[in-house]
Amino acid sequence: MTNLFDLLADHPFAEDEALVHTIDSSLTKAEVLALVRERAAAIDAAPGTPVPVVADGVDAVVAMFACWQVGAVFVPVNPRQPQSAIDDAIQRPAAPPGTGTAFVLWTSGTTGAPKPVFHTHEAYLEIIDRVLGPLRGTASKPAGDGAPEPARRPSPNLIPVSLALNAGIYNALFGLRAGAPLVIMDGFDTTSFQTLVERHRIRSTVLPPAAMAMLSDDESLVSIDPLRYIRSITAPLSPFQARRFAGRFGVTVLNGYGQAEIGEVVGWTAADAKEHPDRIGAIGRPHPGVDVRIDEPDTNGVGELLVRPPNTAVGLAPDRLTADGHVRTGDLARIDDAGFVWLEGRIGDVINRGGNKVFPAEVEEVLRSVPGVHDAAVIAMPDDRLGEVPVAFVVGEALADLETSCREHLAPYKVPTRFEAIDALPRNEVGKVLRRELANRLEPHESE
Repeated sequence: MTNLFDLLADHPFAEDEALVHTIDSSLTKAEVLALVRERAAAIDAAPGTPVPVVADGVDAVVAMFACWQVGAVFVPVNPRQPQSAIDDAIQRPAAPPGTGTAFVLWTSGTTGAPKPVFHTHEAYLEIIDRVLGPLRGTASKPAGDGAPEPARRPSPNLIPVSLALNAGIYNALFGLRAGAPLVIMDGFDTTSFQTLVERHRIRSTVLPPAAMAMLSDDESLVSIDPLRYIRSITAPLSPFQARRFAGRFGVTVLNGYGQAEIGEVVGWTAADAKEHPDRIGAIGRPHPGVDVRIDEPDTNGVGELLVRPPNTAVGLAPDRLTADGHVRTGDLARIDDAGFVWLEGRIGDVINRGGNKVFPAEVEEVLRSVPGVHDAAVIAMPDDRLGEVPVAFVVGEALADLETSCREHLAPYKVPTRFEAIDALPRNEVGKVLRRELANRLEPHESE
C-alpha cells in the first residue's frame, strides 16, 4: 500500500545534504528523519487513528511524517487561530474511513459548518503527479513506483503558506516528490520572502493573492530576482492583481484552480504561458486525466464548472456528484475556443437584481482599477422591489467618485447602490472573503 512517508524516506538526497531550510537554519535529511523517528515514538495511536497536531513550519512537517510512519492520520490544526477555534478543531476529528487515510482537512466554512475532507495516501500521490508530469514535460510513473528521475536536480521548493493548510501540505509533498529540498516560511512577510528567494535562487514558486498584494504594496522592495514565475494558490486571483504584480516585478503570474476535495485540476504550464500570453487571466487548461465541462451554460457560455478528476477525497457528499461522476464545484466558469477555463465567481455569490445577474467579480475588478482602491468586495443586499441589489465594500482612499467610475465601465444594473468604506475585508485563513460577515453589516433596503 502506498504511504506518503516514502516521499521523505526515499528522497534522493544523501543523508548529509540539507533537505529543509528556514530563514535561520537548515536540517539535513538525516536530521529530519531523526526528528520524525523521535516524534513517531511518542505517538500513542493505533493505525488509522486521527491525531490532531497543533503545529506549523518544520514542526508540522515532522509531525506529519511521524504520523504516517506509525500509520496514524494527520489532522493539522493551525496554531495561529484563536484558542477557541483550536479547541474546537481538536475536539472534532471524525473517524477516517479506513487505514489508507493520510490526513484530514476541514472545509473553510464560508458557506456552512466545516466538513471533514479525507485524503488517502494513494489518491493524494496521484493528485501530485497529475500536476508534476506536465511541468516536467513527461508523465510520472504510477503511484507507488517512486518519482521519475529528473533531467537535472530541481531547485528548492518554497512553501510560503501554513503547513496546517492543504496548500502547505500539497506544496511540501510536491517538492519532495520532485526530489527538491524544501524552504519553509513560518509566517509570511515580504522581507523574509525576498531573502529566501535570493538566497536559494528560486525562479518559480506559489503565492496566495494576499501575499502578492503585500509584496506589491511594499515600496522598499526593488526586485524579487531571480523569481520568474508565480502560481496563484488558495483563493481566486483577480486579473487586476495579477497584472499589478507582474508589472511591478517583471514576473509571469499564472492562475490555477483546485479544491481541497479534488486537488488541482486546471492550471498553466510554462509552455502555455509562452504560447498564449493573451489568455493570462484564465485559470489554465485541464491537467491530464481531468475532464471538465460547463453545466447549463447561459448565452455567454457561463455555467457551473463540473470536474471529473482521476481521484477525489474520500466521503464526498452525494449531492456534489452528477450521474456521470463529475464533481459540482459550485463555481461559475466558461471555456474558450482554445480550451482555457475562465472563472466567473461562485454560484452563491451571484446577485439577482430584478432578473438581471450581477457577477461580483466583474464589479470588483472595476473597483480595484480605480486609483486609491486597495481592495473591494461586492455582495447582495435584500431589496423589497428588486429582490437583491449590489453593495460594495471598499478599502482605500479617495472613494468619492466610485459610482462615476463604475458607470463608465458597467451596465447600469451592475453599478452598486451603496459604497461602504472598510479598513480591511474579513477573510479566512486561506484569504477568501467572508461575505457573510459583510452581509451582517447591512440592513434591508427598499428601492426608490
